[in-house]
Amino acid sequence: MNKYKALRGEHSQEAAAAKTGISVASARRVESALVLPSQRPPRHWRTRADPLAEVWNSEVVPMLEGAPSLMAVTLLEELQRRHPDRFGDAVLRTLQRRVGQWRAEHGQEREIYFAQEHPPGRLGLSDFTVADELDISLGGLAFPHRLYQFALAHSGWRHVRVVLGGESFQSLATGLQEALWMAGGVPEEHRTDSLSAAFNNLAEREELTTRYHALCEHYGLRPTRNNTGVSHENGAIEARQGSLKKGLDQALLLRGSREFADLAVYEQFVAETVRRLNARCARAWEAERACLKPLPARRTTDFEEIDARVSKFGVFSAKSVLYSVPSRLAGHRLKVRLHSTHLDAWLGGVKVFQCERLHASAADRHPRQIDWRHMLPSLKRKPGAFARWVLRDAMFPRSEYAQAWERISAKLPERAACRLMVELLDLADRANVVAELAGVLVTLQAHDELPDIDALRERFAPRPPTMPDVQVELPSTAVYDELLEAA
Repeated sequence: MNKYKALRGEHSQEAAAAKTGISVASARRVESALVLPSQRPPRHWRTRADPLAEVWNSEVVPMLEGAPSLMAVTLLEELQRRHPDRFGDAVLRTLQRRVGQWRAEHGQEREIYFAQEHPPGRLGLSDFTVADELDISLGGLAFPHRLYQFALAHSGWRHVRVVLGGESFQSLATGLQEALWMAGGVPEEHRTDSLSAAFNNLAEREELTTRYHALCEHYGLRPTRNNTGVSHENGAIEARQGSLKKGLDQALLLRGSREFADLAVYEQFVAETVRRLNARCARAWEAERACLKPLPARRTTDFEEIDARVSKFGVFSAKSVLYSVPSRLAGHRLKVRLHSTHLDAWLGGVKVFQCERLHASAADRHPRQIDWRHMLPSLKRKPGAFARWVLRDAMFPRSEYAQAWERISAKLPERAACRLMVELLDLADRANVVAELAGVLVTLQAHDELPDIDALRERFAPRPPTMPDVQVELPSTAVYDELLEAA
């Protein structure tokens, strides 16, 4: 109004209205008004009849008092059921405003959140998040996994680790120690959610608590946890879980593919993305790094140790997973150290075996890690056991070998089929031609031909190296006399 009146002194009514951005009719009302709009007395009358006047106090309010969480659309549907053809859908917006006003005056008390101040070097947080929505695949296969994230509350600096399996203590200990050593220091407090929720019985929960407190004591951390089911108490890390997955998704869009050759390539991609995210808080991170406590002299253990006895079948079980070992270890009791991604087997203080660790899941409660090379020496002595061996399907190094066994077992007698299959596996091992032999088996299957083991041995037999013809010319001994005289 003031802008229009200032322009009205220099321009016509139409021009001043156009410059102010109002219509000519509004300009006439401005000129006829005696006071500013903010100075007008409040209006105490309705411009139209209240459509809820007859039912608000008698029906709507009792329903809200009985169930304060009722939505306005639910109340409208109930009113339409009680009073057909009386309340149209246009009443919904009016009902929403009235319900909101009633809740503000008579509703239940709401929870208040208290923003916290995080001084530098005081608080570090850990949390796991499921990353299946990123739709990552390794080698053409879907890769369900989790991400462990450690973040410093003041600066927002973070460290992320790819986790296979569930939220185990090994994953937490490995990720936390990696983060602390990368940060170069230790905060005063370490906060997590309720880690014991991943365990089913009281004994394991107590063991987890003891090991977790020992880990924090080694680094001088004060361990704390948020209340169960109250995730906003970990808001400093929960919000960063969303920004992490959003940053990874954006980086995947720029990359143009969610397919990775192997786990190492994917882990490198995650590390590079996290490095770019940390660059956004470089100034605050430099200030917080100076406030961190020094690291201890060494790391502490990040594994779980269990006893496992190797059976006469050449396998042992650890955490519902079956592993094969070299046959020379059959009958021995091993100390197995379970890390987050691999396991080590020790015998008398000597590490005798190491392999990738598998994790049981809802889809596969008893996975198996069977190395066909462990079983091959015994199978060569007893090839007839191959046909009905309970671990036979886990023995094949590639799917092409399983398909070849189906064709061989269908076309040959059982004894001959077992012998041929074992000889094929032996050839793949001795000549180190697993992939090449798999390609030959696919070609033979396309032509509906059985493998000829003698021809394949000749084809993949090692060739003697060809030695080059080297001509050596010896210098004259007089040259050495000249060098001595010069010296």
